[in-house]
Parts: sequence; C-alpha cells; structure tokens
Amino acid sequence: MTQSPAVRTGRPGPVRIGERAARTLVTELARRNDPKAALVVGATPDSAVLAAAIDALLPGDVLTVVPAGSATPAALREHVSAQGSWVADRVRVVDSLAEADAVEVVIAAEPLTGTADETRTTVDGLAKYLVDGAVLAVAVPATPARTAGAAAELERQAALHGVGSDLVLRNPPPVRVHRLRFTPADAAVAARLAPAHRPSSVPLTRGMHIDSNGVAAAGITLGLAALTRLARPKSKLWLVPALAAVPVAAFFRDPQRDVPEDQSAVVAAADGQVLSVQRLHDERFGDGEWLRVAVFLSVLDVHVNRSPVAGKVVDYFVADGGFVNAMKPDAEHNVAAYTVLDTDHGTVVVAQRTGLIARRIVQRAPVGSLLARGERFGLIRFGSRTDVYLPADAADPLVGPGDRVVGGSTVIARWR
Repeated sequence: MTQSPAVRTGRPGPVRIGERAARTLVTELARRNDPKAALVVGATPDSAVLAAAIDALLPGDVLTVVPAGSATPAALREHVSAQGSWVADRVRVVDSLAEADAVEVVIAAEPLTGTADETRTTVDGLAKYLVDGAVLAVAVPATPARTAGAAAELERQAALHGVGSDLVLRNPPPVRVHRLRFTPADAAVAARLAPAHRPSSVPLTRGMHIDSNGVAAAGITLGLAALTRLARPKSKLWLVPALAAVPVAAFFRDPQRDVPEDQSAVVAAADGQVLSVQRLHDERFGDGEWLRVAVFLSVLDVHVNRSPVAGKVVDYFVADGGFVNAMKPDAEHNVAAYTVLDTDHGTVVVAQRTGLIARRIVQRAPVGSLLARGERFGLIRFGSRTDVYLPADAADPLVGPGDRVVGGSTVIARWR
C-alpha cells in the first residue's frame, strides 16, 4: 500500500487532530451547499477529521478516503460500512492516493511535521488532486521549535496561495490550519457558500462568542491585575485592571446572526447607526457612480465586521490618514482599510475606518478568498465607522440616516 503524503513526517511522536481542529479542517467542505467531491488523506477509523467530514456530507456529495500508514483499507471500509447505508453510499475508501480523482476539497487528516522539503513535496502531491478553484486544507503544530521546517514552509505557501488561516489553541498540541487555493476561484461560487467556521471565536453561550482579540485583551488586563497584586499586596489598585477585564472582553463580543436567505439582499457590514446614504464618485474603485452607506459604531456596539454580499476578495489596501471622531465629516480622511469584492452584480467595497479611539483594524480575508454573505471578515477596535460601496445603478437603499442596523442581519439595500 502506498503511504499517503500527509503522514510522511519524519518526526517522532504523534500529533493528533482533535474535534475542534477537525471541524476547522473541514470548513471548506462544510460551507459548500452544492453537490461536491472531497478527499480525506491519511485517515484512521478513529480520526476526528474523518468523522467531521462525514458529518459535513450532504445528499449528492462524494467523499474519497485514503488510509493513513497506521490503518488498513479493510479497517476503514468496515468503519464506514458500520455507519449505515447513507454514509456507505457516499464514502469510498481506496487503497492509495493514486486511485483518487480530482475534487473540490482536499483535506490532510494528519498534521504536517516534516522538514521544509518534505512538507513542500507533500503539498505539491496533494495539490495534484485539486480541480480549478479547489481548496487544500492542512494543519501544522503551532510549536515551531518542534516543527520549524513544516511551519515555515506552510507560512510561505499561505503567503502565496492562502485563502484563510486559523489558530486552534484547544488542540493537544495547538495547531494552525491553512487553507490553500492554487488556481483562481469563480466569484459566483461565493453565493453557494455558508459563512466559514471561526475556531478562534470562543463560545460563551450558544448564541454569543468572544473574538480571539477579546480573549487576549482580557488576559492582558488580568495579567496586569496579578502583577499589581504581587507588587502592592496591601493595595486595592489591582481591582482596577481586574474589573476592567469584563468590559474589555465584552467589547469583542461576537454574537451569532441569522443571515437573510434572500439572494437580492445586501446586509449591514457592522452594528451601529447609519450616518449617511449618498451617491458619489470614487475613481479608486472604477468609473461610475457609487451608493455608499456609512455606519457609525459606538464603543457599545459589536465591532465584528461582516461581508455585506457574497463575493471574491480581489483587492485589499490601506489608505493613510488621521484619527478624527468617526461621526464628523472629516472622518472621511481617517486611516481606512478597503476590501474590494467581485460579485455577480459588480464591484462592492467595504471600508473599515478608524475613529478618535479606534486605532487598529483587523482584516482576515486574504485576496483570493471567497466570502459568504454575512460572513465575519474582520473587526475594528473601539469606536469606528464602516462604509459599504455598491454600484449605484444596481442597488436601491433600504435604510436612511439615523436608522439602527445589525451586522449580517439588517438589509441595507437590495439588488435590482
């Protein structure tokens, strides 16, 4: 039996993929709502990745499974058969990777822990089984001292071909999952996607999460409280950063949202109050007139940004400027990050603008990635403003100045 490329690591000691990391690895499979074919390489009967891939299957899907070096095809076939006819009809176990066909999603079920050359060979070998626009999902331990070669090579690959990376801390050991696309995807595919799973958004309740930035910020404030308590044990000064941890974390809250299914709907990119709805020209985005909906986010609003439409990220740039109060007209010239999307209705632009307090913009959607409508793609720290630019001849506004909107849910415009 030919050993799968994903398990030729050359490193001692197992690195297992747990349930949370497995769910992250199969994100591209789970978010596609149309019939598709996928390939899992390096699976065992007890693989969390195989279980997650099977759970993600829809009617019309086909999953091919290549055994890991420690598993036999017979054992995997028995495992698949035991899951019932619905699974057995959609999952095919092959003896080796050479028997697999090209698919829309390839998933390496085991982390890559070899040298840079071994990792490059593995990635190149798996990439041969991708159809145009398909995605390869691979993981690497987030402990570079142990797997420096693999981590460095995958960072290089991600810089060239990455369409998303996630750090999964709740895995023994933590792993980083990279999603790579070696050939361009059609922007129209985005309309058939569900929002991607975000493992770094820490769940508090079923409907409320905290963004990873909030976890880090709260950890820093608690750390300051601990240091203050050690330095001045008789003082109550440590209570100031300790009590601040809760509101700091709350600022980064990331609630679940129900995204409208209407394909003609354009949703708000952020929570807040509509400042203006106007038609204007902006040569940076092309000729023609734009419809711009500007939304102000107070420090009390949710600051996670969501894609207003389904589309492909084709450009991203940051414009230098000042830090004026985001509610004032001069905020037009504040520092801003522009994400440009190609959609079925033309170009759409989302501007994340800083404000008087906001000084940090986070954008997590690399050029080439596909965003579903309502999908999280970044955030702005503290008070700020988010603008959505739509082709004026293709959309009609449904909100006006003073209206309150909810990111990912409120319909701010409709395609004609």
